[in-house]
Amino acid sequence: MNMLNKSKMKESKLLEMQNKIKAMTNVLQQLISEITHLRELSVGTLETIKLMPDYQDAIDALKKQMEENVEEKQKVKEDGVKQQDTE
Repeated sequence: MNMLNKSKMKESKLLEMQNKIKAMTNVLQQLISEITHLRELSVGTLETIKLMPDYQDAIDALKKQMEENVEEKQKVKEDGVKQQDTE
């Protein structure tokens, strides 16, 4: 009798786990679908923006700004190292 109860319990546990795996699979499939949709949307948006006037000027301005930010961070980092050395 005890063996029969353990077997049923194991079977119900396996069925429960199987249902959970199916549910997680469905969720993952939905996430993949949404990510694919967002990727397609972002690529379309980028291609649309590229067709706008002054696009290249804006890209060049962003590149310059990024270079300035990198230089500024490097200077702050170097200043921080110099201050630590003097302490």
